[in-house]
Amino acid sequence: MNFLGWELILVLAIVLLVFGGKRIKNIGSDLGGAIKGFKSSMKEAEKKEDIIEAQVEADDKATDKKS
Repeated sequence: MNFLGWELILVLAIVLLVFGGKRIKNIGSDLGGAIKGFKSSMKEAEKKEDIIEAQVEADDKATDKKS
């Protein structure tokens, strides 16, 4: 669905009328906080995966030395 300039302005005006400026601002800040939280949790999960991989590699090396 391609919106032209005037169609986009019309949709934004209707959204502004329905929700109001203050509520749209709150929705935007909540959405931004959710995105930041998602990104930080993805980074934490990535770090945990790296730690697990390092532990598995260390265990494999220890097992190879015992053999």
